[in-house]
Amino acid sequence: MPATNKEIVARGNAAFAENNLEGFLAFCADDVKWTIIGDRTLSGKDAIRLWLAAMDMGAPTFTVEGVIAEGEQVAAHGDMTMKDEDGKDACYSYCDIYRFRGDRIVEMRTFVVKRNSCEKT
Repeated sequence: MPATNKEIVARGNAAFAENNLEGFLAFCADDVKWTIIGDRTLSGKDAIRLWLAAMDMGAPTFTVEGVIAEGEQVAAHGDMTMKDEDGKDACYSYCDIYRFRGDRIVEMRTFVVKRNSCEKT
């Protein structure tokens, strides 16, 4: 039985959380486009690989608070902690919107906001 788009997002997020970039990219089309709103747009798997390798942030810790799926789109939101430039924990709230073509992610739109504190509100 083929995986649903919601299951693919869950598996991709699990790979990303394990710092398994290739595991995450396996769920993406070669021509995937990732737009980080207000920051940059990356086109293709190679561009994503290069950008994440240059960041050298290590594996983020994140919690998915909710996932909503409708047709070819899935939205996931939650909280994430990763190291900043000084090696200290930085906390964020995020929302990722995925668009699928068949069983592959072809577009990701990420909205992310750095929080003043890592405490849950």
